[in-house]
Amino acid sequence: MTLTNQQQITMLRKMWLIRYFEEAAIRLNGEGLYRGSTHPYIAQEATAVGVVAALKPGDKALATYRGHGAYLAMGGDPSRGLAELLGKETGVCKGKGGSMHLSDVSLGFMGSNAIVGAHIPIAGGVALSQQLDGTDNVTVCFFGDGASCEGVFYETCNMAALWNLPLILVVENNEFAISTHVSKAVCVPDISIRAQGFGFPGVTIDGREVDAVYAAATDAVQRARQGGGPTLIEAKTVRWTRHSAVSAGGYGSGSDGEKWRQTDPIPRYQAALVSRGILTDVEVTAIEAEARAAIDDAARFAVNSPAPSLDALTTDMFA
Repeated sequence: MTLTNQQQITMLRKMWLIRYFEEAAIRLNGEGLYRGSTHPYIAQEATAVGVVAALKPGDKALATYRGHGAYLAMGGDPSRGLAELLGKETGVCKGKGGSMHLSDVSLGFMGSNAIVGAHIPIAGGVALSQQLDGTDNVTVCFFGDGASCEGVFYETCNMAALWNLPLILVVENNEFAISTHVSKAVCVPDISIRAQGFGFPGVTIDGREVDAVYAAATDAVQRARQGGGPTLIEAKTVRWTRHSAVSAGGYGSGSDGEKWRQTDPIPRYQAALVSRGILTDVEVTAIEAEARAAIDDAARFAVNSPAPSLDALTTDMFA
């Protein structure tokens, strides 16, 4: 499936929106405008955007607590997203989800999850429901290299293979599970190798190269739609920031930080679009400026939005 020029431009816009959204989230957290943790997706934008570009309406996605990127890639509103982080009434979950339980079912974004790996079997269940409904829709599940060592990952792989589920498992290998390097936790060179034990395809790609991500996701999605079952995609990527806005376990400084910044997915994609004649340098600059302005507006909206009333305390709650 070939992307149109407009679709490629949209992908670039989404990547810039994610980048500035996360910078705003870090800033607002540092200013004490919301409590709890928040986990930036900075430098991983190409993975969510590339995968989601292969989806269609009716497809579903689930993400980790580092899920803002997937939310925005699925078409999430930055204003309602930042308002959610701040616990405001105008938030996409009315302030009750926050950073780590962000969701918008109307977009097919079934939510992020604060517990490592806990959403993986849920994604399997969503894919099963699609299969039972007789649709050709698929479910994408984003998770990290640390979650690939959780038991529920293997259990879900086994059931997805047995039942031939339309599930695309996307492991975002950013090299660190908080502060534990992947080499200290994973005994194979590529996490995608683990798919072999369950009899379905596994592929490793450069998760910072949005075209490579899109190509792999397109193959996996097409296979799932045609009844071919699950695929494991390992997107090798990095994160520049600490594990979260309030905890250690990260990098992004010194010579190594500069090395990682040289693999920034956004300038790489911008250069590709310019070389293809899709955008000019002036247009690229304008797209970045528009994204920055949109997030500035979103931050103002979130800060100025009202807090939920006490009357709303028990609404939308299971009891």
